[in-house]
Amino acid sequence: MLASAIGGRRIDVAPAEAGEPAWSDGATVYIDADTSVRRQVEWVAVQAALVGAGSLDAARTLGRRTAVARRYLAVEGHRALAACEARLPPVAHALIDWSVAARSDEPEASLALATGRAVLPEPPAAFGTIFPSRIRNIDPSSVDARGLHEPGGSTRSDALRELDDGEADDAPALHLVSSPVGGGGAIGRLLKKLFGDARASGGGPLGVDAPTHSTRRGTRGGAFTTARATLAEAARGMTHSATTYPEWDVHRRAYRPGWCTVIETAPEVDNVVPLASYDASALRRPLARLGLELERRHRQLQGDDIDLDAAVEAHVEAAAGSAPDDAIFIDSQRCRRDLAVLLLLDISGSAAEPSAAGGTVHELQRTTAAALTTALHDLGDRVALYAFRSHGRTAVHVTAVKHFDDPLDSTMARRLGGLVPGAYTRLGAAIRHGTAVLERNGGTSRRLLVVLSDGFAYDHGYEGAYGEADARRALAEARRCGVGCLCLSIGASTDPDALRRVFGTAAHASIPRVEQLADVIGPLCRTALRSADVQRRVAQRRTRAHERLHLEGTAP
Repeated sequence: MLASAIGGRRIDVAPAEAGEPAWSDGATVYIDADTSVRRQVEWVAVQAALVGAGSLDAARTLGRRTAVARRYLAVEGHRALAACEARLPPVAHALIDWSVAARSDEPEASLALATGRAVLPEPPAAFGTIFPSRIRNIDPSSVDARGLHEPGGSTRSDALRELDDGEADDAPALHLVSSPVGGGGAIGRLLKKLFGDARASGGGPLGVDAPTHSTRRGTRGGAFTTARATLAEAARGMTHSATTYPEWDVHRRAYRPGWCTVIETAPEVDNVVPLASYDASALRRPLARLGLELERRHRQLQGDDIDLDAAVEAHVEAAAGSAPDDAIFIDSQRCRRDLAVLLLLDISGSAAEPSAAGGTVHELQRTTAAALTTALHDLGDRVALYAFRSHGRTAVHVTAVKHFDDPLDSTMARRLGGLVPGAYTRLGAAIRHGTAVLERNGGTSRRLLVVLSDGFAYDHGYEGAYGEADARRALAEARRCGVGCLCLSIGASTDPDALRRVFGTAAHASIPRVEQLADVIGPLCRTALRSADVQRRVAQRRTRAHERLHLEGTAP
């Protein structure tokens, strides 16, 4: 349970061989059963943090370079623990060296330090070790049958359009409580909420905006009622997490620290409007080649390296008089999905305006969000969907329609159908929160933020050049963190020049109809990811240059 809570998914714990340090293959943590309980807890915490932070995926490329793997562990161990700090037991907090953890912000940066010439400390004994050759290629869809991520099959492709499949209300109680920590059941979600990251809201100086208050939304047609809320929804609605973010003041050319408060609110499913029908399969083809990473495949007919195990077996078969297998190579193929996408849906009052294509902008953008979520999920990507609106700088409300680890089911469809546009659009704060969620929970090396908005940035004290500049700044900050940014305006009549002022150099497009999305989504996503890769490499080069100057004693 401890390993699963820290790692964010199902992780087993098994005894290692006598005298062997703790290690993990990505699915199981192996520890010495004869050592003290305190040391066992430390080992489990470190190895589970490495799994949860994606550290082992990067370590797999090291092969048999044990010295580099040890240097990598010396940095990445502290970074992984710091990333999972809120879920660590008290005994593991003392293991974090914050000065070392601050030197890296992702596994690739730790890998660059390990392969470089920087002076690194030795990893503590409580860190155990990393065996790159033993790390398994874990498919997230196979972690738990009911759990974290279910790449779509034919039975899931229409899930967003089925607002009631008879499972949510009539399922046996066993399904609500039997899944493990990190799974899709209520106990797993409740424990994840209890152990999850939560930062207290900060005040910040008083602003010029008038105090605002949330109002109850009106009732719309097409209502959908349930007999009772599920236990998972009740557990998730027990607490609202609040986070403060800075805001860029273009007039003073400086940030206002702790200026905006983003509050994650529970979705409402009392009055559900059915989703418009749209075939998401049209989007799968242009999205299929996004986020593909090289994967080393053994026992291939051709490749760039020899598979020693396969070669030995072929030699034995030939010596025994049998026909040997010719598949004795290791080939690198670009086939592993490595993309996390967070869709940010604007549900402010301006989205209720009518669209030239029929219906409202909100209905078109909601249909687009449903189609993109379904298509990406069917391809096996990690996808989350959040909606946002604001009532002043102290009440930027963000609603989690689908978390990264939530299944694609009728519960999500009811949440999406229950969204009603209203209030204002503090776009910069929503983008910063979406970026933070992607970095914290994305779990992949490539991350994409898709903003579905009419591009009208307006709130109390947040309008004109001020709001446009802050939105542009927030998108630039996300790209510097390695997050690709794509902004889509579906069915809105916003002037193209206004969209450029709001979205800046981020990839963006204004599309009259949802049916036209399949023609442009592929190139737009590739442009967004390519821009983020360039920004990330530039940031890494600057970091390495600064470290080199610091080691030489010439840093400012």
